[in-house]
Amino acid sequence: MSDTVKITRDNGIAVLTLDNPPVNALGHALRAPLFEALGEANADDTVQAIVIACAGRTFIAGADISEFGKPPKEPSLPDLIEKLESIDKPTVAAIHGTALGGGLELALGCHYRIADRSAMIGLPEVNLGLIPGAGGTVRLPRLVGPEAALKMIVSGKPIGMDEAARLGAVDRVAESDLLAEAVAFARDMATSRKPHIHIRARSEKLAIDLAAFDEAVKAVTKKARGLTAPHTAAEAVRNAITMEFDAALDRERELFLERRDSEESAAQRHLFFATREATRVPGIPRETEARKIARAGVIGAGTMGAGIAMALANGGIPVTILEMNEDAIARGLAHIDKTYAGSVKRGSITAEEKEARTGRISGTTHYADLADCDIVIEAVFEDMGVKRQVFTALGGVLKPGAILASNTSYLDVNEIAATTSRPQDVVGLHFFSPAHVMKLLEIVRGEETAPDVIKTALALARKIGKVPVVVGVCNGFVGNRMLAARREQNEDLLLSGATPEQVDRVFTDFGWPMGPFQMVDLAGLDISWKHRQSQGLTAPIGDTLCEAGHFGQKTGRGFYLYEEGSRTPKPDPFVQELIEKKAAELGVERREISADEITERTLYPMINEGAKILEERIAARASDIDVVWVNGYGFPVAKGGPMFWAERFGIKTIVERLEHWHRKTGNRVFEPAPILRQLALTGGGFGDLV
Repeated sequence: MSDTVKITRDNGIAVLTLDNPPVNALGHALRAPLFEALGEANADDTVQAIVIACAGRTFIAGADISEFGKPPKEPSLPDLIEKLESIDKPTVAAIHGTALGGGLELALGCHYRIADRSAMIGLPEVNLGLIPGAGGTVRLPRLVGPEAALKMIVSGKPIGMDEAARLGAVDRVAESDLLAEAVAFARDMATSRKPHIHIRARSEKLAIDLAAFDEAVKAVTKKARGLTAPHTAAEAVRNAITMEFDAALDRERELFLERRDSEESAAQRHLFFATREATRVPGIPRETEARKIARAGVIGAGTMGAGIAMALANGGIPVTILEMNEDAIARGLAHIDKTYAGSVKRGSITAEEKEARTGRISGTTHYADLADCDIVIEAVFEDMGVKRQVFTALGGVLKPGAILASNTSYLDVNEIAATTSRPQDVVGLHFFSPAHVMKLLEIVRGEETAPDVIKTALALARKIGKVPVVVGVCNGFVGNRMLAARREQNEDLLLSGATPEQVDRVFTDFGWPMGPFQMVDLAGLDISWKHRQSQGLTAPIGDTLCEAGHFGQKTGRGFYLYEEGSRTPKPDPFVQELIEKKAAELGVERREISADEITERTLYPMINEGAKILEERIAARASDIDVVWVNGYGFPVAKGGPMFWAERFGIKTIVERLEHWHRKTGNRVFEPAPILRQLALTGGGFGDLV
């Protein structure tokens, strides 16, 4: 027997212990010996029942997705579950940690499931552009009902044991020793006269009004923007209701294989590994220990400061917010309370959770009250002079070893660090608004930032539920620098003949949640206006709109018109007249603009800037850039990020079109980066640059 599966016997009960660190993934190294062990236990007349348990910190946390795209090895997971279902002796899955994906599907092949109180179960395949492929969409509806199964499978979110027990997904929740209780339960089942029925033979919970089910499908898939897997998963669950078991199983497998081989799944699997890889930072030894973060401070109680404070409080960290006067503190705390109250009303948190989180947040007007903080994050106006003043004050107050962090979106972290006598403690923590919601955290590593500060920032990001990416110092870092390259062409497209709604439609057709003009209206035109002014830049259309007080949704007018109380953008005749007037003033002859031209003049410069970022080592790897753009800027998940998409689309084609637009316009954003030209010539990919 393999080291990955061990059989022990406990007075007639065979315990099959799976041990495939770190998460007992169901690769071939585990499937093959488990298949053999099941056969051995079933053939042994002294064995009355079988318990499947796992060593380590978790039950089976899913399939081994590194096997995808490789020649299949027998037995497959469906073969393994079919083997389980051929056994008449009671079979019990003893679940601790997480039973996810193929792990839960294996457990569904057993007669019974017992779980530790802290366990989580789920079918998260949609997060990889897949659907369950070993019976999950067919068996789970028979166990918990089609609507509950639909919600679990389409959302991909795991559930805890309270909900699992209520739904009937587990037969018992262990209160003390999971394995001992599972063995005792298996023995009881073996000696009882109760028939042991596999889930495939159950159908009582499938009786449902199909019209009601289809309405439930609409509800759970309405946010699956640009993604196919959630809809395919819903189709598979519906098949469990309308088809015979084996027919539904066969169709599920067909749909799974279609999804597995799709571009969407390739993109999402890329992002899965990219997100993990982003936490492996060059030059930071694995043994580096993070500093302790028990208390935090935030400078500024505005929208960003309040959001950062909430993100920290949500992660269980007490926060003190500093403002210049009591009125500003009161406004900030009131905003936080109102935001949490809205979360309670929506049902995303309980009233008790609201009280716990608000209880972790306090306000002050005195720097001295931050003296015991382990980290302080400034979220003040994006002005170097203001930030230098803040860091000068902090440097004289904070205890040794405390981390001084800036939430700057563009500014030089090295210049900020030079303000203090402790530049090794300074780091950029670029949150995205709303900071308590948005997942991305750009960790900006200065020239003198200590390795343990980076390690602490990564640990803090995980604690507060963020997706971290470590980047270097340059104007705009990774995300905003690439955004600037994309944004540069927005007004030129309007002057040349496009309309805001045409440009935005090209973006949404590509899969973005909204286009650039809708986005700037949402964020506020005044924000980019102030940044342009600080950089000595102009934008003839945007500047004129701002001078007229048209700042976007908050004023009812921006690049679009918004009716009272509505966030739905409508074309604004004033904007169209302004575009035509400015084009005439600048001598630009307007013409028909194609969707392809819009894509080439907005997306391609982004990719070009991303290549320059790699060339300058601002990002460690192309996949880091993809993580930034998917989690912080709305790049379509189904496309895998700008650099991944560029490789799949064709770097050579992108370089050819960049050269075309560079010849036509002379604009530097179209001049291909040297490494992009190199890859176009060699046919290589960004991974070849590492």
